[in-house]
Amino acid sequence: MARYTGPKSKIARKFKEPIFGPDKALEKKNYPPGQHGAGKKRAKQSEYAVQLMEKQKAKYTYGILEKQFARTFDRAARSHGITGEVLLQLIESRLDNVVYRMGIAPSRRAARQLVSHAHITVNGDVVNISSFTLKPGDVVAVREKSKTLEIISNSVSGTVNKHAWLEFDKASLSGKFISRPERSQIPENIKEQLIVELYSK
Repeated sequence: MARYTGPKSKIARKFKEPIFGPDKALEKKNYPPGQHGAGKKRAKQSEYAVQLMEKQKAKYTYGILEKQFARTFDRAARSHGITGEVLLQLIESRLDNVVYRMGIAPSRRAARQLVSHAHITVNGDVVNISSFTLKPGDVVAVREKSKTLEIISNSVSGTVNKHAWLEFDKASLSGKFISRPERSQIPENIKEQLIVELYSK
């Protein structure tokens, strides 16, 4: 399956959460999409369905494909620490996510584009792989000839760095990945234990 590029509101309504940011359509129609709308009777979900839904929500939130997600989970399962928390830490350490968190891009989708179009450097070298995993101490910056891009200047102008695990300097358009975030520092409403249970079956 290719990366989802359809209507964001439809996915947000499916999970009943604004996973792509504020969404007026979700506010107006706070029920899942479908032919019969709010009036449709919906069967109680099985345990497996709830776990699968949580994994799907995480994938859509971060824009990760199935194989990538499975590989990241496998890496988390082999690491020290609580598997679910390590999973989210690894996902948060992706270059596209850090570019978004720093405020260089207004969304993760836009951040992926900036990375893939070679506008971002890591420790001075251009990196065009969105899933590139950053290590503590890595310096992420906008490439010199890309600093005048309107999407970057507009995004940065309205940004306030509220993540203690990141540093960012608006003047130089560069920042540092200080450390992997603690679970309490990750604002996404994802029940990672359900994902762990799903993969443990």
